[in-house]
Amino acid sequence: MSPRVRSALSAVLIALACVLAPLGALSAWATYGLGDSERYEATMAPLAADDDVRDAIAAGVTDDILREVHVRPRLQGPVNHFVRDAVRSFTETEAYRTAWEAANLAAHDAVMRALREDREGAVTVDLAPLTERVKRRLADDHMPLADRIPVEHAEITVLEAEDLARLRKGFHVLEVAGFWLPSASVVFAATGIVIAVRRRRAVLATGLGTALGAVLLGVAITVGRRLTLADLPPDVSRTAAGAVYDALTETLRFVSWLLLALGLAVALTSLLAGAYARRRRPVEAPRPTPAEPPTHVGA
Repeated sequence: MSPRVRSALSAVLIALACVLAPLGALSAWATYGLGDSERYEATMAPLAADDDVRDAIAAGVTDDILREVHVRPRLQGPVNHFVRDAVRSFTETEAYRTAWEAANLAAHDAVMRALREDREGAVTVDLAPLTERVKRRLADDHMPLADRIPVEHAEITVLEAEDLARLRKGFHVLEVAGFWLPSASVVFAATGIVIAVRRRRAVLATGLGTALGAVLLGVAITVGRRLTLADLPPDVSRTAAGAVYDALTETLRFVSWLLLALGLAVALTSLLAGAYARRRRPVEAPRPTPAEPPTHVGA
């Protein structure tokens, strides 16, 4: 193989490796982070103590309760205030954290089953268990009319039917790519470096390309957050949704910083190794000037 062909092939393989690195991180995160029930539960559990999330849940549950409780106009203000305080205090209890984890796990299982199976229709989650817990808490606090709060199977939609088919195809692709894309990135990078004519320069290019891919991945996460919050309905708390988005993408952001640090470290090591090799290279001694032949002067 000629040096020109080797250089071209090396450049192509390294470029592919740098492109596949952030894509592989994204697919692995979707497959092993979001797709795994235990990891998803561990990610969402700390949000039970997040103030924005608790405020949003307390507001939603309070509005649902007040729609079903009808009192005289002069009692409406005190009852509303009592319900809001009771529901907000309920979000600080162990029972709330248990209900939060159960609701999130039920939503995750419902979405994963819908994505991995051929079921049609919207994906919904029943909030009746959470309402039942709140009702019991209000009754224990001797709230008037607490026993009259109906516990119905109030289902919320977590995934619309028209979005299910499109997301199912994308999720199947991510499940396959979650293993192969990172592996292919490593293989392409190693092969590109091995066949390169100038391997130190190939290592430098690989490091810089990986760092650039990490930056683009970080930008994609930031842009995705803005787009997600911009598309929310007006009655959904953006601060709470932002907290959920940040929790779900925390691992992906860590991976992007890790790729950036790794790429820059590889590039810096290549530059330092090149500088050290140039300093260690022996300097050629100057060639001695040939002596001029002696001049003979005739007698």
